[in-house]
Amino acid sequence: MRAPDLSVSRRLLSLLDRSPTPFHAVETAADELSAAGFVEVPAGESIPARGRVFVRRGGALIAWVVDEAHDAGSPIRVIGAHTDSPNLRIKPQPDTASGQWRQLGVEIYGGALLNSWLDRDLGLAGRVAVREGDGVVTRLLRDDRPLLRVPQLAIHLDREINDKGLLLNKQRHMVPIWAAGDDAPPFSSYLADQLEVDAAAIVSWDVMAHDLTPAALTGLDEQFLASARIDNLLSCFVGLDALVSASADPGPAISMLCLFDHEEVGSVSSTGAASPLLSDVIDRIGAALDGDLEDRARSRAASLVVSADGAHATHPNYADRHEPDHHVAVNGGPVLKVNANQRYATDAETAAAFTLACERADVPMQRFVTRTDLACGSTIGPASAGQLGIDVVDAGCAQLAMHSAREMAGSHDPAWFQAALAELLSA
Repeated sequence: MRAPDLSVSRRLLSLLDRSPTPFHAVETAADELSAAGFVEVPAGESIPARGRVFVRRGGALIAWVVDEAHDAGSPIRVIGAHTDSPNLRIKPQPDTASGQWRQLGVEIYGGALLNSWLDRDLGLAGRVAVREGDGVVTRLLRDDRPLLRVPQLAIHLDREINDKGLLLNKQRHMVPIWAAGDDAPPFSSYLADQLEVDAAAIVSWDVMAHDLTPAALTGLDEQFLASARIDNLLSCFVGLDALVSASADPGPAISMLCLFDHEEVGSVSSTGAASPLLSDVIDRIGAALDGDLEDRARSRAASLVVSADGAHATHPNYADRHEPDHHVAVNGGPVLKVNANQRYATDAETAAAFTLACERADVPMQRFVTRTDLACGSTIGPASAGQLGIDVVDAGCAQLAMHSAREMAGSHDPAWFQAALAELLSA
């Protein structure tokens, strides 16, 4: 078996910290791809027939490698992941107050573990639409000062809280404080100051809170990776490095990486996996290679998508919440995810393809199935299969505290997962 390697996890630390929002994650990925020799094609321009190329749109990015040996009928190997994570997003009219406290109204994005956001130092980041001349431009914002906090109620005011459990109302209990007294500026004025424009230039925003605790290797002998947004930026950046590695020696298949947005809320958006975003790019590649409908059908029939997303490790304090015959360990290798009801898109053939890739990469592999009497989460896998008509396998790294403001994974698994993905791309 391939020896454990912490270098991939150590590299992940800075990538995770650079990416507090989907828009920043795409910016980080674009910078990494450019440094590796990939060329960005701006929106609205034609793509080249061959080369190392990427396009981006909002919180989504698609990169690919077409070699001289590839044609329009060549199979495609896609690593798919998502850039979004559950968090607190600033409302369009956020300025609110209670007593002496000045607060910002937030909407809960995705299935956040609400209690994990309490008593944390939170910054603000996202994108802002700004008037410029007769038009509007979009600018990234990132403020890593500890601006926001959602404080818990003191135990003296609810003595039974440890017995009855913490019951949080999204509307009333999750409103962060950011000032006291009457001196807090309107949120739009704060944005204007950060971007050095007039307040009247602020049109709209997609701004969200992010935990300021840096990513770290933790535990005895640095066995664990702790960070915000492990679900699913770990898969995004491991997939990116697998694509860059495969681009040095392209195999018979066209290699692709697709980072979607909005998976945590169902993938139904212009940049989500349920959109035609990836399908359109695949068709454009085929057209650039002078392909026809028959080439398109041949290519897709031989293609494969890896839906790369986090998997649930067996929790030591809640082992009864897991399928008893499918325990999953951190640092136990990539996890193949199966669900008979198509919450994951794995089938026997795609499971075999991933299993053989792990064997060739000499990495351990595990299998995850949800308890039959519990609901199963989903991924971009089923949406991608439905949109593309391409076979899909769901796989990822095991983790604890999924959807927490700070999640936990094994530090050995990212390198093993990256090796398996690179093997699949080169097959």
